Amino acid sequence: MDKVLKKQMVEKMEKTFSIVSEEFANIKTGRASPALIEGIKVEYYGTKTPLNQLASITIPEAHLIVIHPFDEKAIENIEKAIISSDLGMNPSNDGSVLRIPIPPLTDERREELKKLVNRLAEEGKVSLRNIRRDAIKDIQDIAKEGKISKDDELRFKDEVQKITDHFTDKIKDILIKKEKEILNG
Repeated sequence: MDKVLKKQMVEKMEKTFSIVSEEFANIKTGRASPALIEGIKVEYYGTKTPLNQLASITIPEAHLIVIHPFDEKAIENIEKAIISSDLGMNPSNDGSVLRIPIPPLTDERREELKKLVNRLAEEGKVSLRNIRRDAIKDIQDIAKEGKISKDDELRFKDEVQKITDHFTDKIKDILIKKEKEILNG
């Protein structure tokens, strides 16, 4: 298979997998995780700054996130950013540290989250299939131009399918892991 074509296809599929992984990481499952909040943008001296650049985020227990700002003057801005985010979290501020309790999930919420992760996984798989379709079209175009033989075309298409299956399996694996995490919260 053309190395450039293969490299482009693999890069696109890795990016798709990375996006699905990030979306999964941002889903609250009843367990504390730094990924839930580290991307929140905080107004800090006139600049929107990611929370993980302003504070250390620790998980002392399964249902608690603790935020230690590097600059105690930023604690109120961090608190405002967390409250105004769409995460529905209410931190408690003791002046030097923020504590965010993560409530356990209800059965109804677990089902909603399970549907959400399945939808996100399916969107990722659709994206992978679209990348596969484009790669196969490129291979067919190269074959029409007479640059590769019919046997090479079939071999390249088979290689595209194997790469697609690999990334589809990776998405299935993280889906299974995330579903278990949601159900066991």
